[in-house]
Amino acid sequence: MIVELGAYALILALALATLTTLLATVGRLRLSPVLAGAGGGALIASALATLLAFAVLIYAFAVSDFSVSNVAMNSHTDKPMLYKVAAAWGSHEGSLVLWCLVMTGFGAALALARGLPFGLKTSAVAVQGALSMLFLAFAVFTSNPFTRLDPAPVQGASLNPLLQDPALAFHPPLLYAGYVGFSVCFSLAVAALIEKRVDPAWGRWVRPWALASWALLTVGITLGSFWAYYELGWGGWWFWDPVENASFMPWLAGAALLHSAVVTERRGALAGWTVFLAILAFTFSMLGAFLVRSGVLTSVHAFAVDPERGMMLLVILGAAAGAAFILFALRAPAIRSGAAFAPVSREGALVLNNLFLTAAAATVLLGTLYPLILEGISGATISVGPPYFAATFVPLMVVACLILPAGPLLAWKRGDLKGAVQR
Repeated sequence: MIVELGAYALILALALATLTTLLATVGRLRLSPVLAGAGGGALIASALATLLAFAVLIYAFAVSDFSVSNVAMNSHTDKPMLYKVAAAWGSHEGSLVLWCLVMTGFGAALALARGLPFGLKTSAVAVQGALSMLFLAFAVFTSNPFTRLDPAPVQGASLNPLLQDPALAFHPPLLYAGYVGFSVCFSLAVAALIEKRVDPAWGRWVRPWALASWALLTVGITLGSFWAYYELGWGGWWFWDPVENASFMPWLAGAALLHSAVVTERRGALAGWTVFLAILAFTFSMLGAFLVRSGVLTSVHAFAVDPERGMMLLVILGAAAGAAFILFALRAPAIRSGAAFAPVSREGALVLNNLFLTAAAATVLLGTLYPLILEGISGATISVGPPYFAATFVPLMVVACLILPAGPLLAWKRGDLKGAVQR
């Protein structure tokens, strides 16, 4: 009965996320604070319902309820409690519920945020509700973690031995908190385009969300790197595994977003570019979810799922990112460029920083997707590994690190390059 409660809670979360989108949209169109507030309340309730579903899933793993298919395939009665709990997000279905929990949780935080203008906040809540609705629908209709087995096996198949590690127990929640946290930046960017308001105040509102997401993603990637270093024996700190690249791309885009948001907040410049990066960071996160869960990549820690579910994720990616980039293309020409600045200035240094970070992200994207594109076009299979990244990514980062110290020493608007180099 408790497991059924979790399944019902997940369906309720989907219904509430759908209600969020409808109420917030109508509230914005009618300029109704009551409807807008109800939309925010529905998103908070959706987060609580998702939390209940996730708690039930953890309970099923903790008590070794092998009548649940997900538990039977990923747990065992002899496992320590830490790995029983960690197994709740060690599969495609369980980790997807964790993804939805983080997304609705960040949405609830957005709904409770103070100081945002009515139009911007209501539009952002509507977008966040729509994103939550898409992923919750994917979980409910294609990846339900509460599917029963009849008859139930006496013993489970256990968790993959490679995943039974303390670093891997905490790595996915922190990684997802960073991954999915960028959804708020995405929602604020789309809302700013809808409201035609991209100004220094917007840069100030989006930067804390970007900083929190980027910091959580940094910690999550670091824990995963420790695991890969001593558990897999890769012999290097970064092995350029496709799944690791999937988390590295949003990290690079998020780092660029953080620096660009500073310029928008302080000087009102780079506003359009900051909006683009906010959309791009979460697009990379969704792309990573597709690559890991579609079965198109071969990796020691990719989820092996059927291509049909991968295609559903590709549809979600195309719908969300496609709509956002189309809106950006339509509204970007009207975004004001902000205050002018000299090439040698703190703004100029941050622009240079962004160029290197986005170029680095592009090289990682190309190295990750090129084998898939080539196989899809010609049927040929190739492997892109460390030699490619050593020849493309590493030089970009070496130059970036060499010029990095000069940036903070330059003044806003117009700087003294000679003085900065001397210091």
